[in-house]
Amino acid sequence: GFTDISTKLDPLKISDMLDRLYHSFDALSDYHDVFKVETIGDAYMAVTNLAKKQPDHCKRISEFAIDAIRVANQTLIDEDNPDLGFVNIRVGFHSGPVVSNVVGTRNPRYCLFGDTVNTASRMESNSEKNRIHCSEASAALLKEQCPKIRIFPRGTIEVKGKGEMQTYWVHTEGTSSSSQSGNANGMMGNVQNVLKSLRGDRVKKVAA
Repeated sequence: GFTDISTKLDPLKISDMLDRLYHSFDALSDYHDVFKVETIGDAYMAVTNLAKKQPDHCKRISEFAIDAIRVANQTLIDEDNPDLGFVNIRVGFHSGPVVSNVVGTRNPRYCLFGDTVNTASRMESNSEKNRIHCSEASAALLKEQCPKIRIFPRGTIEVKGKGEMQTYWVHTEGTSSSSQSGNANGMMGNVQNVLKSLRGDRVKKVAA
């Protein structure tokens, strides 16, 4: 996990790793039209159906999450020491109402407020390595918006501050049909082109 990585790597290495990872996530947010809210340490927060109406909002955040895991698993922890392997992440999301606002006057921040944000955070913290965890509300919406994305009941779990909740795994490994895998590979091909373009822009900026 991030805590273990932090004890092994120099802070500059950690900063570089997160920079590379978040550049990839930013490219994915553009590709899936997902609104990036903020990053806090090793946490990347994004939302759909907020800045504009998106009737397929749950589908979008699910596909973003699926691709986020894929690109994380292709991101080296330390480019100078490949033996450390690649980044692993946990993902969780929930659907519901939120309030957004810019708070503060010095280094003002755009923030989201409400129980939906807290529940989404609990979905992430109760997830597992390289898995996507969601609430029952999100699972119901996802079934309507994109039936081809597989959803599997996790069962009832105890969630801090919420009590018992029925939760679900999204897109569990090895469950996609061959046609779905083909579509996913095609999508990732497009995403990889976006990432390559982004990396090229970064090189140009450094050279400039």
